[in-house]
Amino acid sequence: MAKHPMLIPVDPLKPASSQRGLMNRWHPDIPAFCTVKPGEVFKLGCHEWTGGQIKNSDNADDVASVDLTQIHYLTGPVAVEGAEPGDALVVDLLDITYYEEMPWGYTGVFEEADGGLFATQFKSRAAKAIWDFEGRFCSSRHIPGVRFAGTTHPGIIGTAPSQELLDKWNKREQELIDQHPGASPAVALPPEPKGVYVGQDLPKEKLEKIAKEGARTIPGREHGGNCDIKNLSIGSRVYLPVYIPGANLAIGDLHFSQGDGELSFCGAIEMAGVVTMKTSLIKGGVEKLALTQPIFQPSPIDPMYAQEVVFEGIGVDIHGDGSQKSMCATTAFKQAALNTMAYLKKLGYTIEQAHLLLSAAPCQSHVGAIVDVPNACVTMSLPTQIFDRDITPNGMGPDGFEKRDYGQCAIRSDGQRGVDIFDKK
Repeated sequence: MAKHPMLIPVDPLKPASSQRGLMNRWHPDIPAFCTVKPGEVFKLGCHEWTGGQIKNSDNADDVASVDLTQIHYLTGPVAVEGAEPGDALVVDLLDITYYEEMPWGYTGVFEEADGGLFATQFKSRAAKAIWDFEGRFCSSRHIPGVRFAGTTHPGIIGTAPSQELLDKWNKREQELIDQHPGASPAVALPPEPKGVYVGQDLPKEKLEKIAKEGARTIPGREHGGNCDIKNLSIGSRVYLPVYIPGANLAIGDLHFSQGDGELSFCGAIEMAGVVTMKTSLIKGGVEKLALTQPIFQPSPIDPMYAQEVVFEGIGVDIHGDGSQKSMCATTAFKQAALNTMAYLKKLGYTIEQAHLLLSAAPCQSHVGAIVDVPNACVTMSLPTQIFDRDITPNGMGPDGFEKRDYGQCAIRSDGQRGVDIFDKK
């Protein structure tokens, strides 16, 4: 049996900015680096999302100094023969593997101004955890006491926008920025010429146009992009709208594992790896499937953790100023996560460890109810089988849980940490 071709090779130990076939902006003028036929099985190498800026070390200085204008490094574009605007591009994710020469990944918390769900509340300072891979399992010297199987997936998969769609993105996101001048963290990120990379030799005029107009890869949009859906994993099928001839598919931001919500922004276990995939087309699929945004079928082989402790959150800022919100699912989600972190602290984990663990581990989140005014209800489920002891209430002694010393994750070498809001209670 013939080997499936590696169409875009990547060296994960060298900077992404020196390698061809990678890109870090969305723009219709970035030409396809290669072309595939529908039904052809092929492989793509993927760098980790920062392009090699984060190291396997025991401090978070690299996270503190990361250049976010470069992100994300994606592999592509890959054109699909016969794809036309209005079609649906069907992508089967057949396999995702990490590189043998880089059997590790990381989870990080950025500095406050760079964002994350709790960036302002925690006045975040850089922190990270390195995770070592062993087959489908991972563990971390920075968060002891846990080991789990990864739900490995691409954080980003999408097709190229048309010029019309790109202009629409830039217009609506700039309007949002204008409504919140000086916001920190930023409410949206406009085109940024600094850090632009296309991995191909293009005429100067085209490069300047891409740099001026290219959409940042940080949010997900109609075409797919950075959706961070953990169950869009090995064995999944995704249906993407096609906007330009060839579709120009790109993929990257591989995650070994992730919890729902990816709380800390750099919140999955980020890794470099190889994706094996194939494509097909549904002609006129945008209309046939009402495909205004991607549809996917989840993996049949994701690891399952049946035993969980489930934490509820409601639309009241209980861990903040106590204010009542009106049907705010984001507030409810944050409260569920904070309730889970408070529980993990009782076991001995620091707030940074708890934050990183919920970002990386296969935690499930669900909207419980969003009809009962004024409180939305969201849950977060913490799988108990990933721990090396009984963390359910049944495992608690008469004086509470045994509070173990789990050390600390990797923080800045100057010792600066964010705010532990639970220490104030």
